[in-house]
Amino acid sequence: MMKHMGQLHSQYFNKRYGRTGSLWEGRFRSCLVQSEGYVLACYRYIELNPVRASMVIHPGDYPWSSYRNNALGEAATQLITPYSEYLRLGDSAEERQKLYAGLFGSTADNERLEEIRAATNGGYALGDELFRRTMSRALGRRVDKGKPGRPLRDAAPGDSQEELPLPPTENVVCP
Repeated sequence: MMKHMGQLHSQYFNKRYGRTGSLWEGRFRSCLVQSEGYVLACYRYIELNPVRASMVIHPGDYPWSSYRNNALGEAATQLITPYSEYLRLGDSAEERQKLYAGLFGSTADNERLEEIRAATNGGYALGDELFRRTMSRALGRRVDKGKPGRPLRDAAPGDSQEELPLPPTENVVCP
């Protein structure tokens, strides 16, 4: 019964939006994100996706976005939990909303956009050099794109000259 309903829904959706194939086709992608300096860039990236896809003209027009909550103070729901970086934007809700909306007024930072895409598609950590080295040591594996060729014989993942402490940081997954 559920399989049949899913098939009917897929057929309806594909016909309505001129698509083909499974609704959930493609690989799930994510990356580890350093809170400071990167989370709000990911918010902007995610909430501008419907605009880049020409689904809407403004991120506030997309009904399944947190933009209206974060920038306009609308549609507050328990499903949207403000992230600490968002809360640090200002002391009052109005101040945070104004500053958050201002993030969307600037032109696209193509370098940051490509950095987010590369990290997400490659499963790499998105953050500064210290964050990436620290996460590499903590996880015991590479968290960034390596150099082409074979690794050095004695090098362990994330090896560097000095021992790095783990900084207190919140991390999120950026789809």
